[in-house]
Amino acid sequence: MALSVERSCTMLVNNDKPGGGSQIKEALEGKDSAAVATAMKQAVMMILNGEQIPGLFITIVRYVLPSEDHTVQKLGLLYLETIEKTDASGKLLPEMILVCQHLRNNLQHPNEYLRGVTLRFLCRIREEEILEPLIPSILNCLDHRHSYVRRNAVLAINQLYRLPKGEFLLQDAPELIERVLQSEQDLSTKRNAFMMLCNHSQDRAVTYLQAQVDNVAMWGDILQMAVLELIRKVCRAHPGEKGKYIKIILALLQSTSTAVVYECAVTLVSLSQAPTAIRAAANCFCQLLVSQSDNNVKLIVLDRLQELKERHREVMQELLMDILRALNSINMDIRKKTLDIALDLITSRNIDEVVMVLKKEVVKTQSKELEKGADYRQLLVQAIHSCAIKFPDVAGNVIHLLMDFLGDTNTASALDVIFFVREIMETNPKLRDTILQRLLDSFDTIKSTRVCSCALWIIGEHCQSREEILTAFEVIKSGMGSLPFFRDEDEQAAEDAKAEGKSIEQVQAPSAMPVSNRPAVLADGSYATQSALSDTFALPSVSTTQLNLRTLLIQGDFFLGGVIGATLTKLVLRLRSSQVAASEANKASAEAMLMVVSVLRLGESPLIPHPIDADSFDRMALCLKVLGQQSGKTNDVWLKECRSTFATMISHKADREASEAQTQDVKDTAQPDELIDFHHLKARRGMSQLELEDEVQTDLQRATGLADTSNADSTRLNRILQLTGFSDPVYAEACVTVHQYDIVLDVTVTNRTADTLQNLNLELATMGDLKLVERPQNYALRPHGQQNIRANIKVSSTETGAIFGNIVYESTGHSDRSVVVLNDIHIDIMDYISPASCPDVQFRSMWAEFEWENKVAVNTTINDVNSFLKHIVSSTNMKCLTPPSALDGECGFLAANLYAKSVFGEDALVNVSVEKGLDGKLAGYIRIRSKTQGIALSLGDKLILKQKG
Repeated sequence: MALSVERSCTMLVNNDKPGGGSQIKEALEGKDSAAVATAMKQAVMMILNGEQIPGLFITIVRYVLPSEDHTVQKLGLLYLETIEKTDASGKLLPEMILVCQHLRNNLQHPNEYLRGVTLRFLCRIREEEILEPLIPSILNCLDHRHSYVRRNAVLAINQLYRLPKGEFLLQDAPELIERVLQSEQDLSTKRNAFMMLCNHSQDRAVTYLQAQVDNVAMWGDILQMAVLELIRKVCRAHPGEKGKYIKIILALLQSTSTAVVYECAVTLVSLSQAPTAIRAAANCFCQLLVSQSDNNVKLIVLDRLQELKERHREVMQELLMDILRALNSINMDIRKKTLDIALDLITSRNIDEVVMVLKKEVVKTQSKELEKGADYRQLLVQAIHSCAIKFPDVAGNVIHLLMDFLGDTNTASALDVIFFVREIMETNPKLRDTILQRLLDSFDTIKSTRVCSCALWIIGEHCQSREEILTAFEVIKSGMGSLPFFRDEDEQAAEDAKAEGKSIEQVQAPSAMPVSNRPAVLADGSYATQSALSDTFALPSVSTTQLNLRTLLIQGDFFLGGVIGATLTKLVLRLRSSQVAASEANKASAEAMLMVVSVLRLGESPLIPHPIDADSFDRMALCLKVLGQQSGKTNDVWLKECRSTFATMISHKADREASEAQTQDVKDTAQPDELIDFHHLKARRGMSQLELEDEVQTDLQRATGLADTSNADSTRLNRILQLTGFSDPVYAEACVTVHQYDIVLDVTVTNRTADTLQNLNLELATMGDLKLVERPQNYALRPHGQQNIRANIKVSSTETGAIFGNIVYESTGHSDRSVVVLNDIHIDIMDYISPASCPDVQFRSMWAEFEWENKVAVNTTINDVNSFLKHIVSSTNMKCLTPPSALDGECGFLAANLYAKSVFGEDALVNVSVEKGLDGKLAGYIRIRSKTQGIALSLGDKLILKQKG
């Protein structure tokens, strides 16, 4: 059976409500132009959707084509473009003679619009029998007075000359178009004529260009674009002639059209790899980056600069400051891409200038008028952090500026700053003293819990001398305020009120000072209790705005309480080891124990939102135990092991980033003196005939691309799904091919009956973010015959979707239409996600931001936590962000973060928390978070099926 060949489609129109054929014919035979136009639109839509309207062609020839209405005439041409003009054997239908006569009349019509529209219609006709009698009329349109007609006449000749017999039908077309190009004054017509010569007579186009080389700079932009296209074609075919056209390209670089300048720069890069040419092209891109207001144009230009950076890094380093001018844009995507390019071009020669620019931009973000200033500041902090890691000498110039943002309202930006400070303190010992002093001075401005926790860790690890330790004590005491946090009378009153079942207004004041109550008389004469804060127990030297630790603790943040206890314990242990007086060490130990006990008592107070959690309680209880005893082994754990663990983490991070950068830079290269192995020229001694034939066959498959095809055929069987049963009159199976945004269904339909099946149609519907592109056409299937039907489906998001439908047909032995229901086809989410990596800070930020969470309980037969993690990573096609060093060793529990990104840019976050019980079985939860519901639910369903192993 001959394979069906898909026709090229120039239009695709959706019509949900097709009309009836009789109604359309009645409307077409009327004299109302508006009704005729509406009926023509319905007819075109029905034909495009596969509907057949018998007898419609003659009606349109009789009543529609002779119309003088321009809209009706245009719709008539659309109808002629849509219908089949040939029979099954490829011969022109005899009724098309009537169409030829109508087209000839239009080409000779005095109205220029009808002539031009008809010429545009002829550009989409491929039947030479229709075009051949119209050639004299087309050529006469070249001399028309109106440029609209001449312009479309050149297009029609260009398309006609492309046909297989075009050179025989229009033998003198290049000479004719060349004369038109010499005498034409209209810019669009000249451009079309020049493009015709470029496509079909390149020598004539080159001759014309060389004759007009001095006037190229004064031509219009569309003609200059055509010149650049010709230059690319000529230089691709004849690389030795590149030097002749460099002068033209350099002249066009001064054009006033930004599109021409952009194309010139692209052409210059493709023709020459000389530093001068690359520098000129990069300068043009930088000018466009600053002068253009369209963000899409800037993003395209940045992509070009990214390509230049990868190939010509040395040249691009000279233009780094020009690229940084794009930071003036208010679009965050442009700023991010600009910083990504700039960070790769930083060297020891330009690092100072770059840091100066970044510092100025950071200062600008303090202005409230700047849109998205907090997000932009976070980008800048990350960029400065990267610069300081690569070039430690510049860290001292920016660290003090960035520490002003520790109290930033944007927690992410403040976190970036404190992480930057923590890493610089470890990697740059020279700056430790000044940074530590600045951190102690600005500690009271920190309002975020996570920033406070990190800052306290830095204080506990790096305060070494007696003066630094005592200063750190005073800072922590100032942040906590007066102790205890609440009076006994207030707590007793709260407990009594709770016992009586009354509601309690919890004390939330930052300083939690004692409250005095007195009666007040309202306007209606009733009594109420008026509360006022009393400063009787407030510290005289501390204002309420400085009590950041107290505010966070009263709000119920007892994890911070555990961090405070650990910091105080480290300070006391280090003070004991610094050979100070025993009385001073005991005093510091007592103060530390008082603060820890106060936090523990606060956790049991009825005046706080929720009681202390068990983990924080155990941690602070351990701190009290360590403070109450003296052990050298304990001191080593607290004062040395924690610091060494952090240093190891920083080292692993640097190694991981270096390995990732190395893998990105690795390219497949061959040495100039490397030998080339020609299998066919090898000596055949010692090779059997079978081995020789296999080797030749392998080479042929590699040369023709059939090697991949053979592998694809072997995997094709795994992608075939049965859609119907073996006992159904029509058997169907589908081969599903998923390629990013497209799903292709190759459905094979077999007629298992002895009757001819007419109007057999595959009806498909989708569920989820899937969309059927076009409706498959109807087929007639002979007895026991087969038909291949292809359906294309677009995917718009990462979600597990389903495709369902049925096959409808008419049998010669039955008058009713029969229906065979198909099995559902489920699309796997694993086809759309791929492993990716992101920084820990970004992962935590997205984890807190994403609203959709799916929690899956662990239910597996695997008994090892590391083996279970490896199985989850391989099953979900995700990447484990937790470093291998954190997963080493034998342990009964495990927590790891996984990350993947979909082809649509969606983020998938997974946290695996699993513990091995006493019975040897694993228990825990796998939490999935995403910005969309579909990916969270789909990944959860996948994990439920795959986690058992």
